[in-house]
Amino acid sequence: MAEAADFQGTSPSPARRWLRRTGTLFAGVPLLAGLLQLPAAPPADAAVQSTLQAPSSAGSVSVSVNSLTPSTPTEGDTVTVSGTVTNKGGKAVTDAHVGLRVGPLLNTRSGIDTVARSSDDVQGAVGPEIDDKYSQEFDRLAPGVSQPFSISVPVDELSLGENGVYQLAVALSGRTSAQPWEQTLGVRRTFLPWQPEEADTKTRTTFLWPLISTVHTTAETGSDEQQTPVLHDDDLAKEISPGGRLDRMVALGKDLDVTWVIDPDLLASVDAMTESYEVRSEGDTTTAGGHQTVAKRWLAQVQSAVAGNEVVALPFGDPDLASLAHNGTPVTGSLSHLKEATDVVVNTVEPILHVKPTTDFAWPVNGAVDPSIVKVATSAGADKVIARGDSFRETGDLSYTPSAARPIGGGTTAVVADARLSTLFQGDMTKASTSTSTVQRFLAQSLTLGLQTSRQRSVVVAPQRTPSASQAQTMAEVLKAVQDGNWSESQDLTAAAKAKPDPAATTEVPSASSYPSSLRKQELPQSAFEQIARTQDKLDKFQVILSDPSRVVTPFGRALNRGMSVSWRGRIAEAATYRSGVEAYLDGLLDQVKLIEKSETKLSGRSATIPVTVQNNLVQGVEHLTLRLTSTNPTRLEIGGAAYEEQPVAVSGGHSQSVKFTTSANANGRATVVAQLYTQDGQKYGEPVTFDVKVTEITATVMLVIGGGVLLLVLAGFRMYTQRKRAAAREAQEEKRALDEDTEGPQNPDAPAVRLTKEPGGGSETDAPEQPSDRASDTAPESADPSGTGERVDR
Repeated sequence: MAEAADFQGTSPSPARRWLRRTGTLFAGVPLLAGLLQLPAAPPADAAVQSTLQAPSSAGSVSVSVNSLTPSTPTEGDTVTVSGTVTNKGGKAVTDAHVGLRVGPLLNTRSGIDTVARSSDDVQGAVGPEIDDKYSQEFDRLAPGVSQPFSISVPVDELSLGENGVYQLAVALSGRTSAQPWEQTLGVRRTFLPWQPEEADTKTRTTFLWPLISTVHTTAETGSDEQQTPVLHDDDLAKEISPGGRLDRMVALGKDLDVTWVIDPDLLASVDAMTESYEVRSEGDTTTAGGHQTVAKRWLAQVQSAVAGNEVVALPFGDPDLASLAHNGTPVTGSLSHLKEATDVVVNTVEPILHVKPTTDFAWPVNGAVDPSIVKVATSAGADKVIARGDSFRETGDLSYTPSAARPIGGGTTAVVADARLSTLFQGDMTKASTSTSTVQRFLAQSLTLGLQTSRQRSVVVAPQRTPSASQAQTMAEVLKAVQDGNWSESQDLTAAAKAKPDPAATTEVPSASSYPSSLRKQELPQSAFEQIARTQDKLDKFQVILSDPSRVVTPFGRALNRGMSVSWRGRIAEAATYRSGVEAYLDGLLDQVKLIEKSETKLSGRSATIPVTVQNNLVQGVEHLTLRLTSTNPTRLEIGGAAYEEQPVAVSGGHSQSVKFTTSANANGRATVVAQLYTQDGQKYGEPVTFDVKVTEITATVMLVIGGGVLLLVLAGFRMYTQRKRAAAREAQEEKRALDEDTEGPQNPDAPAVRLTKEPGGGSETDAPEQPSDRASDTAPESADPSGTGERVDR
């Protein structure tokens, strides 16, 4: 057993020598038992290994360490280890006890990894057990039953020597009915960092604290003046509510010295929730969001937490740089979206957090890089790329972990995060045992890294983008322990990037073939960027006709940034649904400005006016549009004296306007006419409207008939005019004659006027008094002389 417990480079302790002698004594037990015909006993070699091994590597008893305090003990401290033991076997364990065992120093980071991988292997070395008084006994452990334990040991009893990381094992020994000898039935190894005094050279540690979420906001906004935003779900409210993931990230990070890494889209979405907002429900309906108070509270907490700390802002929406580099660059215009996402950062973050963010860092997924990713990452202005050690591997013979900063050419710096430290928080941290193991392993790696060399180095820790609440809690525990320790000091990311690089560190960017295939499978396909480009083309065409383009350009531009977000990795179907929703909503807006369908139009002459109606159902006016009316058969029907005519169009919001075109017909028959809207730059807008014009030309005969009729009307009018003129002249002459007769008649004014009349039938004339109402004669006075032969008088 002593040999199994010994480690290379260490000398046997007195306890180990005693165990050797005990093992030799037990070796003779089988012979003695045989001579005395006692009950069967275990083989000699089993007896020697009884305190170290069990029939299976994992053991029949599960041991978990749920807490270890303090995580980094110093002189005079008491180490307390608490946890549970669970009998996973089918037989009860008797005469059991839990004890602590301290192994030798672990001098390498790879050695720590090895111990962590076999932390429950009962067949591995675990070191000698500390004094029995620092153990806990169990009379019986029934199958499937768990029992808690808690052991406290003064640090002086642990026999810790020089600074470094010690293996600390919690082992359960006991017996079963099948194997009635004492043996190790379960073990759990962890790590105990030992640095009781301040280190001469401390490692400068940068810890990234990400505030990033998935996509929640759509391109849709209300028609009101405030443009009420619409969220496709209300999950963000859960994340920022008390106890939610993002709420815990802020609450835990506010007391830590970290570099905040923030997606501006998250801030913009929560800021939108502080006012009126809508949430998309099933179908096309929306409901009013009601988490304004929660949103205001969370933003106030973020403002307080980041004050005095460095804030690194990613491009808006956290675009997937690797997907863009591998699948987006063949699509025209894809890189312009990254530039736009970078340009809007400062104006988004600063007004909300009241701090000026750093915008010159790019962070590819998992820090995996290749030349194309670096090229894309720096295309929008970033000159520092956050990589990771498992991608940016060391190719030299360095015996220590180099500083994070690596100049990679072109004025670009790769900030290589430590892979071991960065990936420790990706497990299920809801279990206390997992969280405790992660904390101790992180501290062990950090201390060992610091002891590798006397050179001062800058180390960066870049955890996963969206830690869960339990993972964030573990991260906070690690950071608090590191910051309270004696071998590390905090540093922000910008300082780490400016630190002097190690001359022997690798500066060659990994090749494209080294990019992990598992990550490549999760990338957005080229079709995603093609759809984004198609939507952008439609947006470009739409915005030029609007009186207020910002109402459309801003929400759709940010939605296109969200369409290429890292958060869509592993959710390709959801990503496609989001992009299609953005495009469909834009198509709906485009269709609000259109031409009204027309039925067949008839022309009964050589020229006529044709009206075409443009309808605008948007809330804002449209302008800079041109309506073109084209004849497909200009030899029969001309528009404006040519094959087509164009007229400018401007329509107020919610109105329609009719545009009139002058046409001229050259022949009878049917002609097809096409109406099409065009933007100012000559691009077609919307669908054309096609209708027929039936032309009926007037013949020469018809024209003669119509002309004759018009001439007759003119002649009739002339005749009526001359007759009336003659009648007026006769009347004037009669009145004059009557006036003359009155002057030559009797002087007696009282005498009645007498008019000679001839009775019909040739009777004699009689005198009749003239009445005032009698009209003057239409003919001149007849002569009193006898008529001549054959003379006739007309009446």
